Amino acid sequence: MTEESDSESVSKSGPRPAGLAGDPIEFAVMNEIGMINQLAGNLFQSHLPKGMTVAQFSVLNHLLRLEVEETISELARAMQVAQPTMSSTVRRLEDKGLVELVHDPDDRRIRRVAVTETGAKLRNDAVAALGPMAEMFRQNMPSSIWHELLPQLNRIRVFLDKQRG
Repeated sequence: MTEESDSESVSKSGPRPAGLAGDPIEFAVMNEIGMINQLAGNLFQSHLPKGMTVAQFSVLNHLLRLEVEETISELARAMQVAQPTMSSTVRRLEDKGLVELVHDPDDRRIRRVAVTETGAKLRNDAVAALGPMAEMFRQNMPSSIWHELLPQLNRIRVFLDKQRG
């Protein structure tokens, strides 16, 4: 459930602000991003293939986007989850044939998570299945909004990523 219901989120004067009067703008923006994340995550989950979670999709997307193979520890750090949580996610992906654990060529004791062809196809099919959701956005918001937002959101993400320990 979202923080605000539909009846609360829009008043006669427009959408309610993300924070309270006097809150720092940075807090209001981060709060807004958090609410968007919750809403978008639920919408995205409803469009993923049956049995796939957003966490599983995120692992596939991460590895493919960066064109890397990573250890479970590296993935856990990247996704900011506990190692046992990531182990479970990877195990489920492996059971579905979407990833495989491969030995590191420099140290055979280390095993890295690699996306299989099936995993890459499923990821791409999942993105393609988002067509109706993308069309809904296109019908309700001009593409210029998305093109203006992406570089700014990317800048915030990169900054926040650098702040991690």
